Amino acid sequence: MTSISSKPRRRWGRFALHYVEMILAMFAGMLVLGLARSAVGLDVSHEHQPEVAYLVMAAEMSVGMAAWMRVRGHRWPVTLEMCAVMFAPVLPLFPLLWLGLLDGGALMTVAHVAMFPLMLGAMLLRLDEYAGCAH
Repeated sequence: MTSISSKPRRRWGRFALHYVEMILAMFAGMLVLGLARSAVGLDVSHEHQPEVAYLVMAAEMSVGMAAWMRVRGHRWPVTLEMCAVMFAPVLPLFPLLWLGLLDGGALMTVAHVAMFPLMLGAMLLRLDEYAGCAH
């Protein structure tokens, strides 16, 4: 028999596990697709083409994460919402890059640092979806 106090713990445990799974899927997509892209000679320079490099990397992360979310039974709107989070950090950062206030390396660093709390925020907005209660 499950006690009432263990239900919230289990719910937050599922939520945390799903967050970690999505990060791993994101990195898997970036690794696999990045290696495939490099194998065919489609490398993009973070230094010389930071906008393109970030957008390609965000797309690669999105593919991995979307694939895992679909395996986990998430609906397309929620999956696409999370993919949008991969691109969201650059909305305020690209203008800073264009103004010369950030370089390509700083863009990548700041975008990655922002991405994780943005993912967490999107997940918290749909707690039932990500805590395993909606499907």
